[in-house]
Amino acid sequence: MSASASPLARAGKPQPAAAAVAKSPFAGHVADPVAAPGAVAAADNPCGYIPTVQRFRFHGLPSSKVAMHKQPFSATLVTTQGRITFKALAADAPCTTNSFRFLAQHQYYDDTHCHRLVTSGIFVLQCGDATGTGSGGAGYEFKDENLAGATYPAGTVAMANAGPDTNGSQFFICTKDTTLSPAYTPFGRVTAGMDVLLKIDAGGTDDQNSVDDGYPLLYVGISTVKIQLG
Repeated sequence: MSASASPLARAGKPQPAAAAVAKSPFAGHVADPVAAPGAVAAADNPCGYIPTVQRFRFHGLPSSKVAMHKQPFSATLVTTQGRITFKALAADAPCTTNSFRFLAQHQYYDDTHCHRLVTSGIFVLQCGDATGTGSGGAGYEFKDENLAGATYPAGTVAMANAGPDTNGSQFFICTKDTTLSPAYTPFGRVTAGMDVLLKIDAGGTDDQNSVDDGYPLLYVGISTVKIQLG
């Protein structure tokens, strides 16, 4: 992942809150929407799903039917280090959970890997870029949600981004309680596999971005993401 972006940015990292270390966690791919300026606010597209120039493994856009978005589900990441299951916060982040389910059901995350681990200051494992570079995405972006009072305790699953309303495919999981600015949409809570996350965290990083921030030394390949409705 490029070190030039914010911490949990796509292609970089998210911005920590003032009390946290000055290490930005999660950036995602570079924002490059190609839709008309008014497209995001269109009444028939409440989530603001818009296509981007980059379309690696592009499967179109998720459905904009609001009734479908709040369907509860759990997701299991089948990784080389073990399984990690989280409960989707569909009622609080319906657009985000709808997008994640859409990508998982279209095998976007199959045979990918988690490209970033941060083990001090903030504690996150970042995944979801099918290009493996930290700057890739699924070919569309959408709006932020569920940010009011957002916190990031251990087990939080949230979106990486490249700025406001630039969510794509990249996400991060907090391996430990983490202090961040409420700028990253939380959309899941880990229900099984925290032991797997702690093992990955303990394995350390190659420090390619900075000390304790880089590629996880324990390879975290994702063979598939299984969705369980209900």
